[in-house]
Amino acid sequence: MSASIITYDNRLLSGLDLTDGQWNDLSQLCGRSVDSLCSDDDNTLLVFPNSFEVHGDKIGDSIIADIENRNNLRTYNMMGFIGCGDIQIKIKSRFDDGKNDYFMHYMLERVFAINLFDLKHSTSNESLFDFVLFLFPYFLNRALAQGIYREYRTFRRNDAHLKGVLDVNRHIRTNIYQTGNIAYNSREHTTDNDLVQLIRHTVEHIRTKEFGEGILYRDEQTRGSVQQIIEATPTYDKNSRGNVISRNLRPRIHPYYSHYEDLRQLCIRILRHEQIKYGNNKDKVYGILFDGAWLWEEYLNTLLAPYGFKHPKNRENSGRIYLFSPNAAPRYPDFMKEGVILDAKYKSYSGKTSKELSREDLAQIISYMYVEEALDGGVIVPGGTSAGCTTETLRGYGGKVHIINIPISKAENYNEFSHEMLSFET
Repeated sequence: MSASIITYDNRLLSGLDLTDGQWNDLSQLCGRSVDSLCSDDDNTLLVFPNSFEVHGDKIGDSIIADIENRNNLRTYNMMGFIGCGDIQIKIKSRFDDGKNDYFMHYMLERVFAINLFDLKHSTSNESLFDFVLFLFPYFLNRALAQGIYREYRTFRRNDAHLKGVLDVNRHIRTNIYQTGNIAYNSREHTTDNDLVQLIRHTVEHIRTKEFGEGILYRDEQTRGSVQQIIEATPTYDKNSRGNVISRNLRPRIHPYYSHYEDLRQLCIRILRHEQIKYGNNKDKVYGILFDGAWLWEEYLNTLLAPYGFKHPKNRENSGRIYLFSPNAAPRYPDFMKEGVILDAKYKSYSGKTSKELSREDLAQIISYMYVEEALDGGVIVPGGTSAGCTTETLRGYGGKVHIINIPISKAENYNEFSHEMLSFET
């Protein structure tokens, strides 16, 4: 018998009543780092952001949940769905008091530029796993912005256009009669390789879904990206899907095609969609999770970018500032433009003043302001009953430190929720 647990991130849930078997399954999820849960090549757990080692908050070292005193479950910064055996855990955002977890869905829509309204925004696992399909255009377009992936591949050919090394044994075996063909092997730097084939299989898989055409052809950029993948894979064979998946289980580390690793991981999860959804192997951990701090930061980027704010990227070594001359001790503020430094904080600071920021958060924002000679700085946080900003003035060189809060709608209908959030954002 399976058990479903619904809780919130950064919350202690007390009074769990589980069987010994269910506690055993729960222990497979608790007390382990995200990195260790994702380390198995055969796992079906998808976590965002994917590249833990290059993300500033060391997400790979974080723990999803802990068991305390046998019947208590403590969660941390991860949101989404995760399961193992007879245990499934739905982790909602602690800033969403509604029963449907609209806030997490809304941030996902804004970050990945998708429309999830048709997924009914329920607490069911199904909507979360269907959501994986909607992520595909975002990661496909981001990867193809680096150019279509190429690698060397050996082709076994038999035609009249010799271009490679003659395969004598195969030629004798294959071309007994004088047909004009020559058996040879050619090594080519081609787009028709295992990784691009994996992407093509994912395209064809999504095409079979009821809403697949809407995902693959939702805008001009995505349509163009899909067409590039189709044209790059002339040897596509739908019957080779299992072999293509197995050849892509290992990461492909390439400094030029860095975004393809995220796309590879997503394609593997999509093509194993049924396995993720139902958790066929009782010993395997499955699910989809989002780091709350990362999701909040990426959501704020959609709001601040139109106003000229830069979003420094640790992963891409872009937009960094330096604490010392010449160019020493690099740091990555979340958002900055001339004279302004802002940090995204997925914390309960709403209603507080800048003087009440934690020692670490206050020191961080002041140090960034100092080295950049910025007179305005602060943090942006979720929560509160209305949009607002509290301000304190610094001594010494001066400047103002703000706490800017974006309230979360309490609407019971998702359409109303979205409209109210839009009004808060402006």
